Amino acid sequence: MIQRLIQQGIPSIARIGSDPGDEDDIRLQKSLLVVCALPFMVAGIAWGLIYVFSKEPLAGAIPLSYSFISMLSIIHFGRTRQYRYFRFSQLTLILLLPFFLMIALGGFINGSAVILWSLICPLGALLFDESRHAPRWFLAFVILVVLSGFLQPIVGSANNLSPTLVVFFFVINLIGVGSLVFMMVSYFVGQKNIFQQKSETLLLNILPKEIAAILKNESRTIADHYTEASVLFADMVGFTPLSAQLPPVEMVELLNEAFSFFDSLLDKYNVEKIRTIGDSYMVASGVPRQRADHAQALVRMALEMRDYISSHTFRNGHRVSFRIGVNSGSMIAGVIGRRKFVYDVWGDAVNVASRMESHGLGGAVQITQATYELIKDEFVCEPRGTVNVKGKGEMEVWLVKSAR
Repeated sequence: MIQRLIQQGIPSIARIGSDPGDEDDIRLQKSLLVVCALPFMVAGIAWGLIYVFSKEPLAGAIPLSYSFISMLSIIHFGRTRQYRYFRFSQLTLILLLPFFLMIALGGFINGSAVILWSLICPLGALLFDESRHAPRWFLAFVILVVLSGFLQPIVGSANNLSPTLVVFFFVINLIGVGSLVFMMVSYFVGQKNIFQQKSETLLLNILPKEIAAILKNESRTIADHYTEASVLFADMVGFTPLSAQLPPVEMVELLNEAFSFFDSLLDKYNVEKIRTIGDSYMVASGVPRQRADHAQALVRMALEMRDYISSHTFRNGHRVSFRIGVNSGSMIAGVIGRRKFVYDVWGDAVNVASRMESHGLGGAVQITQATYELIKDEFVCEPRGTVNVKGKGEMEVWLVKSAR
């Protein structure tokens, strides 16, 4: 029963003051602040009762008053959803309570360094308030500590707490504040690591890991010449009339299904996706990681792409085909620009690869003589004859049938 109450109660409490229109980070801040305020409120009651039973009614009244005001603040927040007021009231309470309690108990020593709890205020401001306001809360904490030093000779008198209880509160205060500081720092470090991991993943989805590492550590133009590399272009046959027939969402879903399968082959063949433009898919092999079998790897991927498309029925019931063209040669690869940059390849070999696709056949992998000479011992190829390539004239081309 207790476990069920906890499982049902905590989510209900966390939803106090929540608004359906809240952004995710604001909703998280609200729930965390409410959940954190409750144990502080319970601790205030416990502290207050201990002080009252130890014949320190004034000291006991302070944490009891804190708990009562904090409870009213939570109720007000639940009714009005005024998060800024709720946040300000909670930070103010945790800042002032330890200061007044220390004064009531007779200074730093007699108060068991209870003012350390005020440090939770600026730390909480970093977590729940706008970060630009946190320095103000920290300055307020510093002012209270300095003021406490000036008041120490005035209020430094004995109280009714036994030496054992004073030491006990010293231990509790140090452990409590230290634990909260540790948890908050751990939270920030954890969030930083999550954010960094997301940023790293996003960057690696845009750039090769070797290029991403350079951009993070250096500020320079990245452009490298590769004498031996291969490029693949794939394009859907009949894309324009099909896109006129299908609703835009269905067309995008079809392309996404096809390209997602193509993406799944990238790691398998250790090749680099360059870009997609509409229904065109471009891949390079041998850049930025040079390899002797760049043509073989790309042709194997091309055959798997061809076989998947030729045998696959898409979720909307359509069958499609792709033209695939491959060429090998020298090219330049790099990153140009500083905003929305991409890793790209340029050169005559890239242009010819594009022509192999545009002059190709649906459901076929067409390659140039340069690629044929590199793969002919490992793949079954059929000569197609010549095609007229803009800027190059007549060129011998082959169709790759299968691996040997």
